[in-house]
Amino acid sequence: MHREKHRETRKDWWKSDKGDINCDPDRAAKRFKERVRQAAQQKFGVTIDPLSAEVPPRTELGDLAFPVAFELAKKIKETTGEKRAPRAIAEELKAILQEVSGIARIEIAGPGYLNVFFDRPLLMGRISDESSAPPKEFAAARKLIVEHTNINPNKAAHIGHLRNAVLGDTFVRILRAGGEHVEVQNYIDNTGVQVADVLVGFKHIERMTLADIKRVDAALPPERKFDYYCWDLYARVGLFYRHNDPEAKEDPQRLLLRTRILHDIEAGDNATAELAEYVATRIVNCHLDTMERLDIRYDLLPRESEILHLRFWDHAFARLKETGAIRYETEGRNSGCWVMPTDSQASTEEHEADKVIVRSNNTVTYAGKDIAYQLWKLGRLGLDFFYQPFRTDSAKHTVWITSGAEADFGSEHPRFGSGQIVYNVIDSRQSYTQDVVRRGVAAIAPEVGEEASVHLSYEMVALSPAACLDLGIELSADDRQRPYIEMSGRKGLGVKADDLITRLIAEALKEVQVRHPDLLPAEQQATATIIAVGALRYFLLKWTRNTVIAFRL
Repeated sequence: MHREKHRETRKDWWKSDKGDINCDPDRAAKRFKERVRQAAQQKFGVTIDPLSAEVPPRTELGDLAFPVAFELAKKIKETTGEKRAPRAIAEELKAILQEVSGIARIEIAGPGYLNVFFDRPLLMGRISDESSAPPKEFAAARKLIVEHTNINPNKAAHIGHLRNAVLGDTFVRILRAGGEHVEVQNYIDNTGVQVADVLVGFKHIERMTLADIKRVDAALPPERKFDYYCWDLYARVGLFYRHNDPEAKEDPQRLLLRTRILHDIEAGDNATAELAEYVATRIVNCHLDTMERLDIRYDLLPRESEILHLRFWDHAFARLKETGAIRYETEGRNSGCWVMPTDSQASTEEHEADKVIVRSNNTVTYAGKDIAYQLWKLGRLGLDFFYQPFRTDSAKHTVWITSGAEADFGSEHPRFGSGQIVYNVIDSRQSYTQDVVRRGVAAIAPEVGEEASVHLSYEMVALSPAACLDLGIELSADDRQRPYIEMSGRKGLGVKADDLITRLIAEALKEVQVRHPDLLPAEQQATATIIAVGALRYFLLKWTRNTVIAFRL
């Protein structure tokens, strides 16, 4: 809805001289809806306004579904008294609409739904052709920021993270193909609970110092990288909190270790913060290596530590209090917390924790820090980061990272932030928290409102019971009957992204070697990689975003 609204500002270069369905998928849908409205008026003399359309739950059912035949049947009966079957009406509309350029086919489903399939190769070809030379005044008109991937730097990436990254990267490619100026950000939560838990593992289970961790890291074999090591350690920490009894409750005394580490990390300038810096930075590098295998890259890595140390949060916190967007609770379950009150019907007991901005122990929640970050992304905070190059990838693209102190690079960095619209690719389980962030930003910066903050949500990737069996995970009789099993980093339950990519390339290579034995080994490997990466990206994209993917190896 937001993309369609903002794209109304585009120039007429998107329009087709032939009046057919053009290359922008959102506008293609809008223009086809107008064709359906015209066909209804032409064939039956009935105006349908508004005209409803639905996105089918599965792509094999079409790109759009129109219940227009049912609406027409009702209108015809009201105006003429004639009773018409919706399916017969749909057949007549299909005869008119199937000649529209840009439509591959139209199918009639059930008692009269019109299911429309776009001619995707044609639309994508037009994106390539028309976006090669967009008008200069449009290209410079605004800046969009897309934040995606955002993996906690405490363990290896898994297949659920890949869905986020592939969705975000594909969205960026579509926007850029349309001539948009897009900045890609990958937020690094290097001061959060997950990093603190890994540090509990290093300090209180393995009894390691920073020097010990560096020695272990240097000695790890290529097949067991540092992020893999931390994956296993993170799962052990979950058991440590329960005294190695998976059925027991977490020990409050052991959980205090996490709280102390969180405070040390947020305070900075101490041995624990130094250890956290090393661990998080090493894992971020591992994550970027993984994403580069899928040709996914970023412009900036904003870090949560700088949001705290450069007083982004303090600045946002003061303004939240000034505007009355948050209040201090003195009683109830949130006593001692700063909370964002809401009248939303979605605000149920399960969302109470999501409304908390500052906990009673004075630590800031994800929602609080994200309000400060979102204000900066929209150029409404009045503060900025310092920046330094983080790494240059194989495509000679430099990824920058935020810094807490002014570096030698001065003002020679690109200008980051200050976007007109921000798209946050975050899974649907965070929808309520994203709503809190959106409302907090709008309270402080009403001039941009809630519309500038767009949550591009998607459902999770889970494991099918069969996948769990493939991985050697024991399931109860009840779990075996479930459609999927949710992944859990705390339980070590999941499929690592690098393992999956490597396995897919190996399977593709077998086929390439059989079909193309004449190719050199390096050419066979390169071809297998292209096929495997393309297959994986397609698999993650072919489902509608509101569909849970139950993954099987």
